[in-house]
Amino acid sequence: MRKWLLGIAALIVIAVILFFLLAPGIVEKSMNKVDPVALKVTPRALALQKTLDVADMHADTLLWKRDLLNRSDRGQVDLPRLQAGHYALQVFSSVTKTPKNQNYDANSGDSDQITTLVMADLQPTRTWNSLLQRSLYHAEKLKGFADRSDGQLRLITSSADLQKLIADRADPKRWATQPHSIATMVPTPPVGAMLSIEGLQDLEGKIGNLDKLYAAGFRMAGLAHFFDNDVAGSMHGVKKGGLTPLGRAVVRRMEQLGMVVDVAHSSHQTVAEVIAMARRPIVSSHGGVQATCKVNRNLTDDEIRGIAKTGGVIGIGYWDAAICSTRPEDAAKAIAYVRDLVGIDHVGLGSDFDGAVTTGFDASQVAAITQALIDRGFSDDDIRKVMGGNVIRVLTAGMAPEN
Repeated sequence: MRKWLLGIAALIVIAVILFFLLAPGIVEKSMNKVDPVALKVTPRALALQKTLDVADMHADTLLWKRDLLNRSDRGQVDLPRLQAGHYALQVFSSVTKTPKNQNYDANSGDSDQITTLVMADLQPTRTWNSLLQRSLYHAEKLKGFADRSDGQLRLITSSADLQKLIADRADPKRWATQPHSIATMVPTPPVGAMLSIEGLQDLEGKIGNLDKLYAAGFRMAGLAHFFDNDVAGSMHGVKKGGLTPLGRAVVRRMEQLGMVVDVAHSSHQTVAEVIAMARRPIVSSHGGVQATCKVNRNLTDDEIRGIAKTGGVIGIGYWDAAICSTRPEDAAKAIAYVRDLVGIDHVGLGSDFDGAVTTGFDASQVAAITQALIDRGFSDDDIRKVMGGNVIRVLTAGMAPEN
């Protein structure tokens, strides 16, 4: 009997170990998919891509149990793939809570799927019941990757950091003698990594926590995610209201600190109120436009005009709900629409890679967007702005604190 019980106990232990080893990867593989589409990339596009400083305003990679420094067979972003895509900057978002049965129409904040993932990933117990601690853990995670990258991945926390990164990338003497690329074993320009937040529910109702997040390195924040919170209404919430009194104070404090305000996922009322009170450029980090893909989370023409009026930029994504396909040609179509409406200076990239989306390509293949822009007649200078220049300009300005 005793041997029988010991055998069962051993099987239980093995099952538990296998769960914690395998479950996180299985879950991610089912949610972050690349379903390849036909990609045309000409020698001209590849040559231009090698000269670009690509910048993307949104990826959720920190949510998953994966080493960012190693090329993975799952997800859409890691350092080797960013290097292959000639990225200068990737903004990494901290996702702290998502509702069960999540949808684009209406969600309450009464449930949370992230807690199960946090426990399955064996994250520190302080993160199990605190949204603030989840974001602080994500900041520690990204810093750890940067510290182990031999200078290939740089944390960006100031305008000076970003300006130096771009200057260094332009001068091979500053990086060609550094340790070789993890991906290719040849000298590769450094990639910048900046922290953002997807929904300020992680403030846990206290504006003082915004300063803690800033101190941890966060330089951008979306006000709401898939549900209304105590800062702002969500486009996918139940009430879909505007800024709360706390939310107004948060926007002002973000501007003072040098944190970029992101209205992606925010309700129409919230977007309008942020535009009306903004004293600095704001962004919509990832999404689409209703004129080319009529999904409720995408921006109206008035919202596009309002964001541009602040001097901000709109990040166009690559998944179906953003562009009504996963084809790079349809991303370029949305980009062209924003350009035609408000000018070339107000549109950029916001992939939502690793954000539980299916895309037609990953970060290493982003030259497909460059090709699609060439095919639509964009000049090389305008492509430079779309593929990174506009985002880098706005983030450089946005990280400078108010005097």
